Amino acid sequence: MIIFKHAKNLADYILTLKAKGQTIGFVPTMGALHQGHLSLVTQSKTTCASTVCSIFVNPTQFNDPKDFEKYPVTIENDILLLERAGTDVLFLPSVTEIYPAGLTSSIHYDLGNLENILEGFYRPGHFQGVCQVVHTLLSIVTPDYIFLGQKDYQQCMVIQKLIQQVGLPVVLKAGETLREPDGLAMSSRNLRLTNSGRQNATAIYKALIHIKTNINAMAIEPLKLDAMEIIKRAGFAEIDYVEICDATTLLPLKTTNGKVRTVALAAAFLDGVRLIDNVIIA
Repeated sequence: MIIFKHAKNLADYILTLKAKGQTIGFVPTMGALHQGHLSLVTQSKTTCASTVCSIFVNPTQFNDPKDFEKYPVTIENDILLLERAGTDVLFLPSVTEIYPAGLTSSIHYDLGNLENILEGFYRPGHFQGVCQVVHTLLSIVTPDYIFLGQKDYQQCMVIQKLIQQVGLPVVLKAGETLREPDGLAMSSRNLRLTNSGRQNATAIYKALIHIKTNINAMAIEPLKLDAMEIIKRAGFAEIDYVEICDATTLLPLKTTNGKVRTVALAAAFLDGVRLIDNVIIA
């Protein structure tokens, strides 16, 4: 695995790969890697000739500075995991490498409703920061494919919109959410949970499965209240949302007839850690 810290050096190397006719897969991460990330590397390796992974904790997508400060950093272990997974290239840029002119951007990305609902509503400015960094990374790596985890369902939709809006020649591939044996979605933030919190965190998945199981038997509003109660009973201090949405538009549904592809999503705080999850309902 080759490690690059400077964008120009990486871009030059990518050009040599493309001159050989190689396809490039890209897995952007913020580190603190787990099997979910590594599954995306595997997906890239089965699709592309060369796989590039980046580790960069992006300051512009944190609307809470304390959350940015507490984000887990496990770089030595991350490098070891990526080497074992067969990653070809790792990009490890500094903040000044990604933002040489400073963190303020003059570009505003038109994300429509995605910026005002769910994650967009509860984390103002978050998706502008996501677009800012992903746009920069895609411009450097110039991949054929970008691989993202479906756990960040709304973020996948945002980046797809970014790709279309900017006209980048890259295909987005979303990998399934990987889960621990007890159902908890794998997440870097899980490292910040206490032992008891880790046990109780499964309630967010149980609540979503409750929705999926009963979607045809109950009205949506009572079903959402049931799910919120499951989360509350597990000791979650605050619930940002439990929502049932059209999986294509992410607009909340008032009723469901079983004909619309649906997704149930939730975000809540436990041990001061904000956890998100979603379950697709066919």
